[in-house]
Amino acid sequence: MNFPEYRPRRLRKNDLFRRLIRETSLSVDSFIFPLFATVGKGVNKPIASMPGHAQLSVDLIVKEVQECRDLGIPAVLLFGIPDKKDGTASGAFARDGIVQQTIKRIKDKVPDILVVTDVCLCEYTDHGHCGILERNEVDNDLTLEVLAETAVSHAKAGADMVAPSAMMDGQVGVIREGLDEAGYENVPIMAYSAKYASCFYGPFREAAESAPQFGDRKAYQMDPANGDEAIREMNLDVQEGADILMVKPALPYLDVIRRAKEEFDLPVAAYNVSGEFAMIKAAAQLGWLDGERAMMESLTAISRAGADIILTYFAKEAAKLLRK
Repeated sequence: MNFPEYRPRRLRKNDLFRRLIRETSLSVDSFIFPLFATVGKGVNKPIASMPGHAQLSVDLIVKEVQECRDLGIPAVLLFGIPDKKDGTASGAFARDGIVQQTIKRIKDKVPDILVVTDVCLCEYTDHGHCGILERNEVDNDLTLEVLAETAVSHAKAGADMVAPSAMMDGQVGVIREGLDEAGYENVPIMAYSAKYASCFYGPFREAAESAPQFGDRKAYQMDPANGDEAIREMNLDVQEGADILMVKPALPYLDVIRRAKEEFDLPVAAYNVSGEFAMIKAAAQLGWLDGERAMMESLTAISRAGADIILTYFAKEAAKLLRK
């Protein structure tokens, strides 16, 4: 296959040829759209670092979910911003908590969409860490009990799937056991298996009001330099009963997504996080690049790396383009 006998440009010369041999086809079927639920009615609090996104009260979230459904997006991911925070994250598992209320309303008004819930404590603790503190350090095993209680409360409210993101050792196994004992053995777990201690979460922490009040999360989230460790984390989650494995963030960790796809016989999800979204939006607003092309190229790269599911703040915009 040496030049001039083989000329790769033959199959690039027009759009029909390019479409015919395209190796990766991006689909709206793979998207999950994250949403931020807050208390009140008629509340729409824009997130400055995430143009087009806002903290929304339950009534307005239902309208967003209806639009997602109409665009063909199969699932949404819920984060909650409670009116009160404390050291025990009581709002995370409260029967009438903001996420629990939102799940019920969505399932009542838009039953034909999947509701996935983030299971973590950082939005609910007054210190902003992802677990229960003992002597100013996150106590892994105390946190597991609260995570399991939170996951069960979400399932009781009607969640279709739970997604533990606290990066506590053993969280998947304890949550699986809790769900099974409560009669929710058919509720799957999408595990944030390889969640890195990344700077790309910055806009999210504004959105979820979840920045830690002291220190950082490097003692429980992964070191960005490590790839083999991600595989060890995923192996543990598989053994504990995870149904889907997630890599977060997506774009700086395409190699980890690829390894996950090659090494595990489970669906692989990738979270195209707030910082990745914000960078493209900011550059597009400044006229430095074509925002739509950058969005689609990024999402295609995540899919090409091996992601079966893409959690992305671009979901609605990309879905509209894919319908054209």
